[in-house]
Amino acid sequence: MNYHNAAAEIYIPDGLPVGEALSRTTHLGISAHQDDLEIMAVSPILECFQQEAQWFTGVVVTDGRGSPRKGLYEQYDDEKMRQVRFKEQQKAAFIGDYAAQIMLDYPSKLVKDGSDPLLIEDLVNILKTTFPRVVYTHNLADKHQTHIGVAIKVIKAIRELPAENRPEKLYGCEVWRALDWMPDEEKVTFDCSLHDNLQSALLGVFDSQISGGKRYDLATMGRRLANATYYASHAVDDSSRLTYAMDLTPLIEDTGLSIQVYVQGFINRFAHNIDMLIASVL
Repeated sequence: MNYHNAAAEIYIPDGLPVGEALSRTTHLGISAHQDDLEIMAVSPILECFQQEAQWFTGVVVTDGRGSPRKGLYEQYDDEKMRQVRFKEQQKAAFIGDYAAQIMLDYPSKLVKDGSDPLLIEDLVNILKTTFPRVVYTHNLADKHQTHIGVAIKVIKAIRELPAENRPEKLYGCEVWRALDWMPDEEKVTFDCSLHDNLQSALLGVFDSQISGGKRYDLATMGRRLANATYYASHAVDDSSRLTYAMDLTPLIEDTGLSIQVYVQGFINRFAHNIDMLIASVL
């Protein structure tokens, strides 16, 4: 695999040759930062864990150099922080039994540059090598600009593939904005009730963020619990933990469909739903 950044890395937890490891991929997660995958794509990670016929491959786009740091990591320069973040991501890939973990080493500013084609070209290369059935990335209502940049470039990369080689599904998942606001019938729900221990371990390896004051481990497990509890107001819980996603599949089935118009549709329907509820009791 040749990527635009010479410092890009591929880690194979079980040591298979790269081609063989990537070709077994069935579920592909593409995120902006180290630890995003373990927050947003836990469902496919659990689904593929210890399964011979299903394998999860992770892609982290950015280099980790801009990560906030405190305590033990406060004096680390950008390059040392990059090394720490890469190592943490490798630990998560080992714990989660990933087929492979790819780190593309892009600075955030290029990810947010809509005119830069390099990341799209790398993603096309990855998609052509893995041919996943399902792809998971950030949702288009996320409030982090780098996350939005990754999601849009994932959509553009998939659109460059022949229709018959595109994934069956593309999901945009929760990280820097929850999706509980979406109408229930439009939410894609993933039951993550099992393997609490594995979920906690996957989140807990990112010590550089957690010990620095961002309790992503507790917050993420709490969000999953909250999703399950508040999903249905007039029924008992069917799950103990849920994650939500926005279905982005129409954007890769119809390459002429506007990304902005598509996501605005979710927002407009949400606003209409609120208006109807209020009107019904006035």
